[in-house]
Parts: sequence; C-alpha cells; structure tokens
Amino acid sequence: MADVARHDDLAQFWALTRDLFTADPVFHTIPIAAVRRRIEHPHPTDEPPILVTVSEAGAVVAAAVRTPPWALALSGVPVDWVDTVAEHLVDVELPGVNGPRAAAEAFVRAWTARTGQGAREATALRLFRLAELEPPVGVPGASRLATEDDADLLVQWYLGFVDESTPYEPNEDQAVTFVRGTLAAGSGHVLWLDEGRPVAWAAAGAPAVGMSRIGPVYTPKEHRRNGYGAAATSACARWALEAGAEHVVLFTDLANPTSNSIYQRIGFRPVCDAAEFVFTQAGAGTD
Repeated sequence: MADVARHDDLAQFWALTRDLFTADPVFHTIPIAAVRRRIEHPHPTDEPPILVTVSEAGAVVAAAVRTPPWALALSGVPVDWVDTVAEHLVDVELPGVNGPRAAAEAFVRAWTARTGQGAREATALRLFRLAELEPPVGVPGASRLATEDDADLLVQWYLGFVDESTPYEPNEDQAVTFVRGTLAAGSGHVLWLDEGRPVAWAAAGAPAVGMSRIGPVYTPKEHRRNGYGAAATSACARWALEAGAEHVVLFTDLANPTSNSIYQRIGFRPVCDAAEFVFTQAGAGTD
C-alpha cells in the first residue's frame, strides 16, 4: 500500500525526492528550480509551499510541489499516481496545475470530479532543451549582463511579460521580488542593446544539478521583429553554458508559432509537451 505524506520542511522534502528529480533534471526543471531557490535563497515574502510525496516499499515514486503563487507542479507525478495525489490534496485550495500534458489532464479530471470545480487550459506549452547553440547572425547590437542598476527596467518588463504570456495577474511586489531576488541569487539577466539602448531581455537561473532554465524572455512591442529576442536568448544560453550548465532548457507557448520557430533556429530541440490549467469556481465548466 502506498504511503502518502505532506511535508513542511523543504530540506527534508529535497532529501527524500532528490534522486527522483535529479534522475532527469530537464524533465523536472520546474520543481528542481523552485525547491533549490527556496532552500538556498529564501525570501521573507515566501508563502508556505505544498509538498507531497508518494512512497512504496520505502522508495519515493511520486512527488508534487507548489510554491505560491505558482500552480502545482506535476512533473514528478506519473499518471498512475495522479488520483492518489489529488485525493490527498482535496482539502487544499489550488489555483491550478502545471506539468506534462498527460499528467496535467489526468489531474484535472481527478480534481474536478472530487471538488466540483471547473478548469480551463490557460497555456499549451512545449519544453525545449538546447542541443548545439547556433547564435543568430545579422542582429544589430550586442549583449551585456544586467545589474542592480537595471532593476527598475526589468521590473517593468517582467510585468509586461506576465501580462502578455502567463495566466497570472501582474503584481508589482512579486515582480520586484523576482528581479531583485534572482539578481542577488546569481541568475543571469542578459540585456540586448542596440545603439546602447536596451531592446530585449532574457534571464536564466544559476545552474542547479547541471540544469539552467531560461525565462522570462521579453521584447517590448516597439522593438519586436528585429531579431532582438532571439539574440538575447542566445546570449543568455551562452551565459548559462559558461556558468556550468550541462542542460539549458526553456518553455514555449504553443500558441506563439513565431517564438517556437525562433528557438529551434538557435539550437533548441523539443523534449515534451506540457500544459497549465487554471481551476475555476464550481459549475464554471471544464475546457
């Protein structure tokens, strides 16, 4: 019989789940980055996480992570264990789930059946891993690492990214926490400049167990269609490789075919499809 447990201690949770997650740091990029950030660089505004493990014969076979305000991350929950995790969390308020499509869809079915809530698919995603970096040519300008002096600009661009590219409402406090916190934690924030003016931005986390994930990538509307986003992403990937990353990954929104093709042109290759679902009030329906 499976043993399902909820945990309060991040370090204890990581000790239990490390082997599960690090066996495939590309596939498990979200929980690895989320847990390691909170362990190594906690912030006073961090809300308590939701941490669940499922064990059989003393071995962890499934693990789910939610670090507010983000959705429950399901990469560590095989489809066979989705019902077990959903049942264990039925007393918890969840805004949504994110994970490999099969697991995310199975969780939505299990959750809505138990809670009466509805659900809608907010974003269809694809996970990419860098194969061989192929920087774009002919893009005017050059890259540089952002510093604290750029924080105000990055906060505004982060708000624009959240508004345009995620199911979340832009929140300035969260934007400030993200920008200043990741700068302090050693993330690589790369600006692309044309004639000395910042025109695009890409960020990547400091490598964790050999993996670095790029995101956000943002180009203000007035600077788009000039190749700046691809150039910033390429420069950011180069930073991650030089920082020691063996695996450089990113997620794309499948509703944006332009970005998907751009990332593939600079050397990223698809790994798997994923999805983020948002739960809605009971009776709102499931898309």
